Amino acid sequence: MTARRCDIAILGGGLAGGLVALALRRARPDLSLLLVEQGERLGGNHVWSFFGSDVGNEGRALLDGMFVAAWPEYTVHFPAFRRRLKTSYYSITSRRFDAVLRAALGQDSLITGVRALACSATKVTLSEGTRIEAGAVIDARGLRNLQHLTGGWQKFVGRRLRLAQPHSLDAPIVKDASVEQIDGYRFVYCLPFAADEIFVEDTYYSDSPALDVAVLGERIDAYVAARGWQVAEVLGEEHGVLPVVAGGNFDAFWRSSGGAVARAGVRAGLFQAVTSYSLPDAVRFALALARQPDLGGEALAAFSEAYARRHWKRSAFHRALSAMLFAAARPEHRYRVLERFYRLDRRLIERFYAGRTTLLDKARILSGKPPVPVTKAIGVLTGLGARPNPLSFAGTRA
Repeated sequence: MTARRCDIAILGGGLAGGLVALALRRARPDLSLLLVEQGERLGGNHVWSFFGSDVGNEGRALLDGMFVAAWPEYTVHFPAFRRRLKTSYYSITSRRFDAVLRAALGQDSLITGVRALACSATKVTLSEGTRIEAGAVIDARGLRNLQHLTGGWQKFVGRRLRLAQPHSLDAPIVKDASVEQIDGYRFVYCLPFAADEIFVEDTYYSDSPALDVAVLGERIDAYVAARGWQVAEVLGEEHGVLPVVAGGNFDAFWRSSGGAVARAGVRAGLFQAVTSYSLPDAVRFALALARQPDLGGEALAAFSEAYARRHWKRSAFHRALSAMLFAAARPEHRYRVLERFYRLDRRLIERFYAGRTTLLDKARILSGKPPVPVTKAIGVLTGLGARPNPLSFAGTRA
């Protein structure tokens, strides 16, 4: 059995694990790091996007070199209106993420193509027999157990396309909900990476995690054709299913996700409850962890649990909105909740996505006639009405 030693071992080279490794390398270059990823590429196969207001200057500095596109504005389309918002928007790809991390960390700090079989706060056993002894272990391998959470699902198929002619878009369409509403709240997402290159994603807020990639691919084809775009080449495709959390038992979730080991990213429940997006939280957590004075295994385990608990508490309002979306609105009418939301003040929308919703914001979001039946809305918010289903991946097909 091979043995390796390091100051910090990070399990999972996805978004959360990779950013923790990068933040530690920049803040503490004296530390020896090992980043373990079961795939061959760090970050997998993804396009991640975020608003400039989500992460701030320090966060953008951490992500420096990863951006493949940036826009000063974005648009949303709904059946009743369209709106252009002056908020900056950025995109990152896994390929660029992988390149930046490899350059920053060096090959000696990477172990790819190998799974972590078991871990404790200071030890890891890998699938090919290597045993890692570390000052601290950070588990960033993704969600392990959802049985103690309730809500619904965000599922999607995205394609990066090269077109035969320019598409004419000058800003991303973050939500085009003017499309037919199928399987819950549906919208199409378009990122114009170049004059003749665009990323098109078909997304659903559904009661079921079942995902038929072929069917969603056909709907992307139909959307592209309806806009008059002709595809010259498919440059890539990705798909996924993410939980939209509306409630649950944090203590049970934390206990079921592993022992006394530091956790990061969605493994720690660090994602936005309504959007399921994890990049802003991954950036904030990585920066906070890198500032910790004690980077030992026990100290980081306690830090990550306390951090995740604070995030869960701060996210109560967002979970309530997810509950309203899934339990109070009819599936084909869920878009109305977002249609009303996008009429609100731009700064409020920015704070909402960044997880910094104020008391006045909450009052504004809930004021007026709700876009769902009043009795159901009140029932969900008071806990006396219908509740979202427990989360389970049973039946998923990808």
